[in-house]
Amino acid sequence: MDVLTLSRWQFGLTTIYHWLFVPLTLGLGWFVAYFQTRYYQTKDETWKKQTKFWGKLFLINFAIGVVTGIVQEFQFGMNWSGYSRFVGDIFGAPLAIEALLAFFMESTFLGVWIFGEGKIPEKVHLASIWLAAIGSNLSAVWILIANGWMQHPVGYEINTVTGRAEMVDFFAVISNPKAWIFVWHTLADGLTMAAFLILAVSAWHLVRKQNVAFFKRSFHIGALVGLIASTFVFLGGHEMGQYMYEAQPMKLAALEAVWETEQPASFSLLTIGDLTGKQEIWSIRIPYAMSFLACNNFDCEVKGVNQLQEEYTAQYGPGDYIPLMVVTYWAFRVMMAFGFIMMGASAWFLYATRQKNYENAKWMKLVPFGALILPYSANASGWILTEMGRQPWIVYGLLKVQDAVSPNLTALDLWISLIGYTAVYGSLAVAMVKLMLKYAKAGPDAAMHESVDVAPALVGAQD
Repeated sequence: MDVLTLSRWQFGLTTIYHWLFVPLTLGLGWFVAYFQTRYYQTKDETWKKQTKFWGKLFLINFAIGVVTGIVQEFQFGMNWSGYSRFVGDIFGAPLAIEALLAFFMESTFLGVWIFGEGKIPEKVHLASIWLAAIGSNLSAVWILIANGWMQHPVGYEINTVTGRAEMVDFFAVISNPKAWIFVWHTLADGLTMAAFLILAVSAWHLVRKQNVAFFKRSFHIGALVGLIASTFVFLGGHEMGQYMYEAQPMKLAALEAVWETEQPASFSLLTIGDLTGKQEIWSIRIPYAMSFLACNNFDCEVKGVNQLQEEYTAQYGPGDYIPLMVVTYWAFRVMMAFGFIMMGASAWFLYATRQKNYENAKWMKLVPFGALILPYSANASGWILTEMGRQPWIVYGLLKVQDAVSPNLTALDLWISLIGYTAVYGSLAVAMVKLMLKYAKAGPDAAMHESVDVAPALVGAQD
């Protein structure tokens, strides 16, 4: 593999790995803050146990997410210096705000929450976990603003002397509609992932008749939040698809396997293409459905990839502007299928909690495994779709991936770092899974020790 391919593999590996932990951190922080608030209001020890138990899992996940996130920022300068030189004046602004404001906010107040229990006023301790949760989500907001600009660049002009993109309207960058659809979709995704983790762990204990009252309470809360959040994820995804119709028509055509322009456009239930991934062999389609999904009417035109390829060639010059359709098509369907299953499953779980002894149901044995697989698979496939669907662009319409890679890299450099990242990240994954399993299985009584017990355990596992 050449330098470009290896660079893409390396960044893809670190991005997907990092994003396995981020949504859970975003969502679980709200749960922990809510549990502690209920304890503050009621002085019910069960709520304190909920706070401590889920708080330990939150801390473990947070630590791994921070470690893997730092690596990504270094890659922009080391592997993608062409990109950094071209958009650094714009892309660097939200990243700087994220680091100086949101990251320091979440880290500082998380430290206060961990080490301040019993040493600071109870109200201040409660406020610290809420501020940590808010900081985590603000951090995601600024990162998504940066990514939204890459998907739909606004508020910039190209300097004719340096050839670089320069910001001329900061408000346009931070109010970018694409970014805020990302924010809506991603924060709801974080709540969904946290809810399904809570469902999985609660179900594991319920099957074993351990702390039944405690985990029935958390199972009910997980089902309720899971249903609401997964519905918002779906609505955000639908809104994103309609905005994609306006801003990234090639991505929309690729994920729906629309080869030729259609008016009205049909929705593909199943399409089989040839080995190139750019030619249809056979398909099952629903007439008019794609037009309605894209435009809220049954008669709008949806451009096909072949026509868009011709337009882009005329606008941007010779090149292949069609993303790898087999990836975009199936990533979208995996994401949607698992998303609908999560909506249905959480609705069923919520309904089941009305039954007195639902913990004895046979289906409960399947929940611990399924509730973990569903959100992680949907999450990963969604980001693969988002990033692969804009290819060959790294900044849509402005800069191609092939022009963004650092010119002085060698294949040997990348092989060494790629293997190194894989080994280190693999070790971190093993440590993280062991710690999560250890504390998840230990139950709420074991979690009543100081939360700082997690920190030395995490360090020891990494050593």
